[in-house]
Amino acid sequence: MEYTDTYKTIGGPAEGLFKEKGSKFIAYAFPVTSEQQIREITLKLKKEHHSARHHCFAWRLGADCQLFRVNDDGEPSGTAGRPIYGQIIQHELTDILVVVVRYFGGILLGTSGLTNAYKQAAADVLSNAFTVEKIVETSIEINFDYLAMNDLMVLLKEFDIGIKESKFDLHCMVKIMVRKQLTAIILEKLAKIEKLKVSVIGENK
Repeated sequence: MEYTDTYKTIGGPAEGLFKEKGSKFIAYAFPVTSEQQIREITLKLKKEHHSARHHCFAWRLGADCQLFRVNDDGEPSGTAGRPIYGQIIQHELTDILVVVVRYFGGILLGTSGLTNAYKQAAADVLSNAFTVEKIVETSIEINFDYLAMNDLMVLLKEFDIGIKESKFDLHCMVKIMVRKQLTAIILEKLAKIEKLKVSVIGENK
């Protein structure tokens, strides 16, 4: 997926199900933003489904989609985590965790059968999930003298940038959120305004 300053994730948890020869594959999808959150969710599901034979999962984090992991949890290598992850890729999603819990039905499915089952379970939960598009923004704090107020406000209005936090006194401060694609342009224009100090706080998603 080509990186821009927008990305797709899901708006809330979702569930899905696939059945094959007595085995049940219960799928869960969660919007996530950290590995700690992922660990907490997977542990909770293992407790809820303590009698299930396998708890396989895949996740991807970050607007640039660079962080990901797959886990087969005892299934033959490549038959569970990868097909789940394949569905995440196909749906172009990130900041997402998909867990498929398998209750064994007594009949072996073989590697191709397992791969298909985990793929179908993941596909089902993602088809049930609500997809949302988000924007990567840069958080910027601007400290300035009152005399610089007019030039700053003209710039913010020109690019339709709202103020998230402000303090207006002899020494003023505003915090703004700027789309990542516009950050370099805005910083360049801010640098041209006198009696103004800019601090880039970081990226927010």
